[in-house]
Amino acid sequence: MPADAFVTVDHVVFGYDSSRTVLNDVSLSFARGKVTAIMGGSGCGKTTLLRLIGGVYRTNSGTITFDGQPVNARDKEQLFRMRRRLGMLFQFGALFTDLTVFENVAFPMREHTALPEHMISDIVLMKLNAVGLRGAAPLRIAQVSGGMARRVALARAIALDPDLIMYDEPFAGLDPISMAVTANLIRTLNDATGATSLIVSHDVQECFSICDDAYLLSSQGQVAAHGTPQELKASGDPEVRQFIKGEPDGPVRFHYPAPGYAEQLGLTP
Repeated sequence: MPADAFVTVDHVVFGYDSSRTVLNDVSLSFARGKVTAIMGGSGCGKTTLLRLIGGVYRTNSGTITFDGQPVNARDKEQLFRMRRRLGMLFQFGALFTDLTVFENVAFPMREHTALPEHMISDIVLMKLNAVGLRGAAPLRIAQVSGGMARRVALARAIALDPDLIMYDEPFAGLDPISMAVTANLIRTLNDATGATSLIVSHDVQECFSICDDAYLLSSQGQVAAHGTPQELKASGDPEVRQFIKGEPDGPVRFHYPAPGYAEQLGLTP
């Protein structure tokens, strides 16, 4: 693995049960201070990969390292220390609906630091201002739109100025203006703080506009391609070309594997 890698995934195999392997002998490295996109079709293991890096699940085999230290999902103390340095934007926001916008962003600081409330207040307002929602601080989550909730979740993810920020579908549910602003914010935050950013997304255009390099995972849970946006755009690989151009026909199947349709409906003799 490269010497400048902040996170490494080394020959990882993982499945939620014995019937299907989600990630099959996957090796990736994420360079310190860079923005890396992780792309691929639905069900190829992108979100699962983030969960493994965060220690939510244990690998079936293979190792994951975070700043040189193996991630051990069984070691709660190690996970707590690691997660203090990690920010996560969840795919569906995962906001606390009983708390206000302000309290959601303040939560990780109250959980992980001993900062006085006046400092927490200043930092929360600064983070909310960065995502354009300082004025929404007193609102409850039920009072904001889906796109606004996604931006609240982003403010919470960067509340502690983490060394590693993982974004799971950061552009989902955003209008074109908010999407462009969010993409620019991800890039700006990464460059200003020196953080390492991992972006899981289906949005090829937005990812390619801000990422340093990208991985494409195949439907078999393996690395189909890796390179800079320019290299992937120029790729002649059929699977890479189909995904980047959104072509309906190609090696990536639309249908999840299933028995024959007529057979399943009992129409065969």
